[in-house]
Amino acid sequence: MGLRVTRSGVARAPTGGFRALRATAGAPLSIMIRTPRKILAALAVAVALAGLAPALAGPAGAASLSSVTEAGKGKVKVEGKLGKDHVKVNEKVDLKGTLQVLDAARTDQTVETVIVQQLQAGAWVNIADTTCRPNGGFSLRLSFSVSATVSLRLYHPETTLYAAAYSTGTLTLRVG
Repeated sequence: MGLRVTRSGVARAPTGGFRALRATAGAPLSIMIRTPRKILAALAVAVALAGLAPALAGPAGAASLSSVTEAGKGKVKVEGKLGKDHVKVNEKVDLKGTLQVLDAARTDQTVETVIVQQLQAGAWVNIADTTCRPNGGFSLRLSFSVSATVSLRLYHPETTLYAAAYSTGTLTLRVG
């Protein structure tokens, strides 16, 4: 066959191709031939399965603990409205909104965070935040230094008392 085995355990064919050598317990070395396309496909599948492995192979009690914790949290709804739909560059616009508790049994007077997120290159990015009490209102003044159409949403992160929530729709602002 004309294979040369190097010190690293890789056999080199006379044509320049590689053939990996594998040793198994009590068995002779066997030659496995793989093309670069098959290797890349196998690598992609392995990476995808490695990402799923923690979710699939987690401890049995973890899933039930997570669902119990989630069930005990109060649900909230966050809404907001822009003062204008068109502003000039660097002009301030008011954003007013409310954070409503949907579970009447949960009306704790804690201070909750509300985050304004902007859609940038396909990802939601935090640009401002404020605090308010549950069943209360909040107000922000925003300005943008570039001329563009801006998509915004409101986000309430998960806390020990309340589940996470996003505003139902996006707020669109034309800056220019």
